Amino acid sequence: MTTEIDTEDRAADADDDLHTLARHIIRTARPGGDRAAAQALVDEQTILALPHVRRNLIVHNRHREATCHWEGLSGLQYTLGLDERQRAFLGLVLSMVGIGHITIAAAQSLDERRLGIITRAILQLAGNDTLAVGTRL
Repeated sequence: MTTEIDTEDRAADADDDLHTLARHIIRTARPGGDRAAAQALVDEQTILALPHVRRNLIVHNRHREATCHWEGLSGLQYTLGLDERQRAFLGLVLSMVGIGHITIAAAQSLDERRLGIITRAILQLAGNDTLAVGTRL
C-alpha cells in the first residue's frame, strides 16, 4: 500500500533528479547556442519536467553523462502534448541550435515569463551581457 508520505518522497526525489539533470545539461552544454538553449529550457521548467520530452532530448555520451540531443525533439513538437505557448517556446529554443524553421513572430504566442526567458537567451546567444531584460517603467 502506498502512503501519502511515500508519494511525497517520490515527488521530492523526482524534483531533485530533475534539478540535478538541469544543472548538468547547462554545465556540459557547448558555449553558444547549445548553452543558451539549455539554460532557456531549464528556466522555462514545464517542458523539461515532462518525462517524454526528457526521453527524446536526453542521451548519454560514452562517459554515461547526460547531454542534450536537440535533434531528438526535431519534428516532435506537435506530438509531445505541449500547449501552444510551450510549442512556440520550444520552437524558438530549437532555432537557437539551428533546428527548425520558426519565425520570430512565434514570440507573439509567449506569455510574459517565457518571453523574458527567450529574450535573455537571445542576448546570451549573441554574447551580450550589457543589455538588461526586465520591466520598463
